[in-house]
Amino acid sequence: MPETTDDVLDDVDRHILAELQHDGRITNVELARRVGLSAPPCLRRMRRLEELGIIRGYHADVAPEPLGFEITFFALVALESQKQSVLDGFEALVDGWDEVRECHMIRGGGDFLLRLVARDTAHENELTARLTGAAQVQRVMTLQTIRTAKSAPGVPIRRD
Repeated sequence: MPETTDDVLDDVDRHILAELQHDGRITNVELARRVGLSAPPCLRRMRRLEELGIIRGYHADVAPEPLGFEITFFALVALESQKQSVLDGFEALVDGWDEVRECHMIRGGGDFLLRLVARDTAHENELTARLTGAAQVQRVMTLQTIRTAKSAPGVPIRRD
């Protein structure tokens, strides 16, 4: 992907991105109408945005509670070392856990920040114990979500 998108995106591309980010199920015909194009050029622009890696995929926003995941929590994880092999090993470990929904390497206060979902407190405790018991993990601090006031997908899209 280019370092800056200013040289590869025009206002129509940004409009397409904004519309898709708002509604990923929009039809190409409706998207084209909203951005002022006919359907074939709109589809070509979408494919180009996908090829550039700007559009990474299309997803359903699934509510966790109806599927039995009552708890969302974050885990701040400090590892025993910042050697690349240790970092890679930890990432590989949590990549195999379905309950880990996000894994971010961070700086300041820890090495990784995870967002996890759990069915109940017992499941949360089990996941925390698995984290603290991992060979390369030195310390884990968990933070349980009480409520989510805002959860916006994607990024702000500037349109000229």
